[in-house]
Amino acid sequence: MALSRIWSAFILVAFLVAGIKMVGGDEKIFNRMVVGKSSDKYDSVFYFAIGSPVNQKLSAGYAGFLREYGYFKVDSVQKASVLLTDNLQADSVTSIKAANPSLKLFTYLSVQKQLQRKVDGIIETAKNAVVDIIIPLIGILALFMGFLNIAEKAGGIQVLSRIIWPFFSRIFPEVPKGHPATGHMMMNFSANLLNLDNAATPFGLKAMESLQELNPNKAVASNSQIMFLALHASGLTLIPVTIIAFRSGLGAQNPTDIFIPCMIATFAATMAALFIVSFKQKINVFQPVILAWIVGISAVIALLVLYVTGLDAKTAQLFSGKLSNGIILVLFVAIILGALYKKIDVFDAFVDGAKGGFETGVRIIPYIVGMLIAISMLRTSGTFDVIINGMKSLFAALGTDTRFVDGLPTALIKPMSGSGARGMMIDTMKTFGADSFAGRLACILQGSSDTTFYVIAVYFGSVAIKNTRYAVGAMLLADLVGIITSILLAYLFFGSSL
Repeated sequence: MALSRIWSAFILVAFLVAGIKMVGGDEKIFNRMVVGKSSDKYDSVFYFAIGSPVNQKLSAGYAGFLREYGYFKVDSVQKASVLLTDNLQADSVTSIKAANPSLKLFTYLSVQKQLQRKVDGIIETAKNAVVDIIIPLIGILALFMGFLNIAEKAGGIQVLSRIIWPFFSRIFPEVPKGHPATGHMMMNFSANLLNLDNAATPFGLKAMESLQELNPNKAVASNSQIMFLALHASGLTLIPVTIIAFRSGLGAQNPTDIFIPCMIATFAATMAALFIVSFKQKINVFQPVILAWIVGISAVIALLVLYVTGLDAKTAQLFSGKLSNGIILVLFVAIILGALYKKIDVFDAFVDGAKGGFETGVRIIPYIVGMLIAISMLRTSGTFDVIINGMKSLFAALGTDTRFVDGLPTALIKPMSGSGARGMMIDTMKTFGADSFAGRLACILQGSSDTTFYVIAVYFGSVAIKNTRYAVGAMLLADLVGIITSILLAYLFFGSSL
């Protein structure tokens, strides 16, 4: 019921905000919400510039950022409808404004409230959910679930379950010893840890199906399902390779400098998820076995941090790619060899598993479409902008250091849309610079957690769970811990140098 209320609230709030904007003069907002396309061309705005955006602590390449929103610089004030400056009180501004009163006047920073990125309306979102997400996902699900079925028949999942059982038996007390769900969850966590997104989703969906077999009430989320999903959504990843790649492409002097903060932030979110759900389920997390595993994982992460921080950006990306792709290939070869040793009909086992992947992909279509159209309405209505601008005004009025607010759009959108958050992260780096405080904070926030609402919709939807109990609240609380940790780490690592 919690997810149903949140979904309804998203749509109602988006409609309310859009209605207010329409009354305020935005006559096309409902059209954009329904049939708008991200590929639509922007209405061009021509501006004349005085001063430099750098004087307002913005990126030297700020003009390129404005072009993406349809703002083009001209060399004559007569051709412009907008005047941009770094100082509204400058004498040159006053004289230009007096000569051309129709000019709209903004600073480089204040004009951002006028910018509007085109995003898909609900019609395009529904179409693209199937074309861009479901169809590719079905192929990936078929691939990995096919190999997973071979591994199960060959006994590989049972071996993995025995290895992880001492730890999982404490935090998943409802799962019996030797049950395949243990191995499936371990495969999912391992894939997440190694940034193997394509593998993590099939393994995770298989884990949810296995846990559903143990669920006495098929419409209500079990304790084990909530614990699994909370740990999965915390997004613990060893190397944030995509973030490093974006920072490198946007000219960061040291693209890997966010690696340690990202690792600490995502680890804090994961530990928060573990402690929050354990508290709710009355699990004692201070048992020696649990503490030993946590310390062991922490040690592995610390060693990897020490190694990767000694590499340059290009080498770090190559290392991550070789590690991730190498593990997938080694895993596939090991599964095949094990199946041949056990005299399993390998291809038939693969086909049987792949069929399950196809069925799962089709089954989750309504849940993905439903969640994505609600998020689309929030974005096209401008609800996100209202929240972000309101937070900026609030913290400015409180007299606090407001540098962190410029990085918050990534955190606010991340629980709802991974691609939206990634776009916000890139926009923040383009606006303020890849090495700015806001740019680095946005990267840390992007790496601190997963897309909570999307994960809930897909994973619970795959097994037809209707009552998610306290899952949403627990996962959002863990996200909040990740956000707060990210902000504190950004000030600790980069606050004094800017």
